[in-house]
Amino acid sequence: MSLIHETPPTRSRARQRVQPTGVERTFGADEVIVTKTDLRGHITYANDVFLRVSGYGECEMIGQPHSMIRHPHMPRAVFKLLWDSVQSGKEIFAYVMNLASDGSHYWVLAHVTPSFDERGGIVGYHSNRRVPTRKALETVIPLYAQLRSVEGGHARAVDAAEAGQAALEAHLETLGQTYDEFVWSLNPEDGR
Repeated sequence: MSLIHETPPTRSRARQRVQPTGVERTFGADEVIVTKTDLRGHITYANDVFLRVSGYGECEMIGQPHSMIRHPHMPRAVFKLLWDSVQSGKEIFAYVMNLASDGSHYWVLAHVTPSFDERGGIVGYHSNRRVPTRKALETVIPLYAQLRSVEGGHARAVDAAEAGQAALEAHLETLGQTYDEFVWSLNPEDGR
């Protein structure tokens, strides 16, 4: 009988900077990616769908900042809106492009909610993500490119996020919609 010695997975791969490849991956329309984080955004739970789609092992993800799957082509304004919402105790739906461990990307329609303790204090965040419709992405992708262009004119991350947020608010004002109304106007229940 031979023994196979495997090197246990480490967190080092999770900390490496992944370069986007431009290759898109997706997951089943009936699947849901689920993660939970603490108040700092560090992952405390990841389901099997998330691990498979992101390409990371559980031991690589638990304890790591959720931002490790942040795609560099995502506008900062969307994450600012997301954090502003959940930290104020509100839920939010948002279209997000994430970066997998091999550099591929995958789009999700994320539903992020704060988790509360028995006294009403926020103790963490819970995110469920589903496959967005291609029709929705036809609107989201050019808008996000526009926001990134605005943000690219600023050296400091905080200035870029604020400029992107102002551009997003201006866009929503021309539509006469809130961000939530915009997200749901993209008809996520239409055919994929």
